[in-house]
Amino acid sequence: MIEIKPITSPINAIVKIPGSKSYTNRALITAALADGESVITNALFSDDTKYMASNLNILGILVEEEQNDNKFIVHGKGGVIPVKRANLFVGNAGTAMRFLTAMLTLGKGVYEIDGVARMRQRPIQDLLDGLNQLGADVASKHNNGCPPVIIKGKGLAGGSATVKGDLSSQYFSAMLMASPYAKQDVSIKVNGNLVSKQYVEMTVALMYRFGVKVENSEYKSLFVKSGQRYKPIHYEVEADASAASYFFAAAAITGGMVRITGIGSNSLQGDVHFVDVLKNMGCKVRMSSNWIEVQGNTLRGVDVDMNDMPDVVQTLAAVAVFATGKTRVRNVKNMRIKETDRIAAVVTELRRLGISTVEYEDGFEIEPSKPQPSEIETYDDHRMAMSFALIGLRANGISIKHPECISKTFPDYFQRLEALRSGS
Repeated sequence: MIEIKPITSPINAIVKIPGSKSYTNRALITAALADGESVITNALFSDDTKYMASNLNILGILVEEEQNDNKFIVHGKGGVIPVKRANLFVGNAGTAMRFLTAMLTLGKGVYEIDGVARMRQRPIQDLLDGLNQLGADVASKHNNGCPPVIIKGKGLAGGSATVKGDLSSQYFSAMLMASPYAKQDVSIKVNGNLVSKQYVEMTVALMYRFGVKVENSEYKSLFVKSGQRYKPIHYEVEADASAASYFFAAAAITGGMVRITGIGSNSLQGDVHFVDVLKNMGCKVRMSSNWIEVQGNTLRGVDVDMNDMPDVVQTLAAVAVFATGKTRVRNVKNMRIKETDRIAAVVTELRRLGISTVEYEDGFEIEPSKPQPSEIETYDDHRMAMSFALIGLRANGISIKHPECISKTFPDYFQRLEALRSGS
């Protein structure tokens, strides 16, 4: 347990954030499929990325780690999976589970991927169905639509697949990254509206950097021409917009100023638009191509659709506690299948703080009031720990249970949050 002490003087800090988890894990996959050595710099070293790197090593694709320099060196095998049989464990890393499942359809062997108890509750059937439509042989081991997953690798035939878009954009990213190595062209059609579109746009942009072009027809269909191959490159990972959100929120909550470097106005990360929500709440926002700055101000509640940035909804909940007027978050039903049911968790913990909160199927509504001293449950969810810690920057008696869960994506988060007091 860690207690968060309120900040009593205005924050004025320039903060360097770790590299993006989303980009790091995507780059590890594409570099592994490239033919030759790729260097990934400013990479994130956390539980999720270590699961990805270690499993690639198990599969016979050498990934060297230079943690002091935040660098991975990946010796890609040109679409070949050297190991013919493996049992992989990914903890609660959703990107590792989904991306590796698709990648292993390119192999020639039998593979099983498992995770922690929560991972075994997280749906993956839509991805399996999509891959099977492309000629793969993948299945839920217990026939319940969740991991563990069995992949009987025989190469990927290609062709057409139709997948529902309402649960996870990662299903589409996973299929896209494996598609260049299919025997035929791959066409993926989106059934309904695609959630978190920006993450697919990130995948398409990263694939292009590695030498593969994806045709994107307004997120209704995606097409990859057969015969394309990833090229080994030096890839510098952009700062993580989700991680940056906590420090922008800290500025909003305390009335201070925070500038984040290594990410700017050209970022494709959907979570960078969290600053637009803060601007609508009354904050002042400035940005350039390589930094974004938020200056806190009197906050007002908002009514906002967060479908394209669900990973910062918990951060917004922390800010909303200190606004004037209600905040309503909409269209984030897919938060219920994350590391925990994040809608239910947010509502439960805000009520523990004495904050009146209404739960909806697709979000929640917060009516601000003074938070009561409380010990916050984190549900083994890194974003619950990091977001609710922010409330302690302005309210007394806020403690976070099991703070070690932040190692999933941001191992030194609490040290960096504490450093805000000294402006660094």
